[in-house]
Amino acid sequence: MKIKYLIYGLLIVGFGAFISYRIIENKGDSKADNGKSGKPKAMRLSGIVVHPETFDNNLSLSGSIEANEQVEIRSEVSGIVESINFQEGSNVSKGQLLFKVNDRELRAQLSQANTKENLASENERRAKLLLQKEAISQEEYEVARAEYASMKAQSQLIKAQIAKTAVRAPFSGSIGLRSISVGTYITPAILVANLVNIAKLKITFSIPEKYANQIKNNTILSFKVSGSTEKYSATIYAIEPSVEVSTRTLQVRAIAENKDGKLLPGTFADVELPLAVIKNAIVVPTQAVIPVQNGKKVFISDFGKAKEVMVETATRTDASLLILSGLKAGDTVITSGVMSLKNETPVKVIIK
Repeated sequence: MKIKYLIYGLLIVGFGAFISYRIIENKGDSKADNGKSGKPKAMRLSGIVVHPETFDNNLSLSGSIEANEQVEIRSEVSGIVESINFQEGSNVSKGQLLFKVNDRELRAQLSQANTKENLASENERRAKLLLQKEAISQEEYEVARAEYASMKAQSQLIKAQIAKTAVRAPFSGSIGLRSISVGTYITPAILVANLVNIAKLKITFSIPEKYANQIKNNTILSFKVSGSTEKYSATIYAIEPSVEVSTRTLQVRAIAENKDGKLLPGTFADVELPLAVIKNAIVVPTQAVIPVQNGKKVFISDFGKAKEVMVETATRTDASLLILSGLKAGDTVITSGVMSLKNETPVKVIIK
């Protein structure tokens, strides 16, 4: 029994001695590592040295393409469609007859109104002769003249209604799909077709208010549309006179030629708007800038250690960001691994 307890005791002592040995050995290894460098190992990161350069300050925006002119074709009068004089999807000229509404009832009314007008005209002529002979009073003559004027106005009103039965194109353009047929009873509420002029197109977009004083009429911009790599140009011709309060943006409109008809109204446009060219600008890669609660920051290498610097930025391009303040020429900006950096972290920057 005593031998059994003795064996257990020796095993416990041996296990404890082994654990103590490993602890002491690990501490020794740690001290040896620290003894070699005397400080944590530096992180190897990429970076750039900031140099002043000329920056073409372009603003990337989203816009919408609209027809230069667009109108819904409707009838101003109700009636039966007598004829349709256009082909769906075709081009029409200004003043071209598009469709005709039956006007027989109106012409009958006009004939009746003309008869009454002629009678009133004769009565007014006779009243005038009688007034000259003092056979009637001035008041009686005025009544006859008013009756003639009323009948004349009635005839003109019916003529105007008859003119409305012939619907013509208000401008040249392309007409869309029609929603009527010959024999349809049409009212002003029925949309017949859309007429658009796409020889020129409008591009409407909004810019942040801080760029408002840099926008001028006749500025030429470029834009692309979805599904195409071709670049198109447009010229600014109108600027909204006030900033939209809810969005703090200014609406701008440009016009572009579309003679080949490749561009369609209703599509989105990726607009590149040129602003002032900035000389001696400080520009850094976009991946070097970190958004934070109070703005944006970058890390620079300062005597082998990372240093956090708050910056003020402006225009962003696909690959770079314009820095307004916070950096100066000669600073080494860290461009990789920035999300894991902290102030005073030892770094070794490889300049690219």
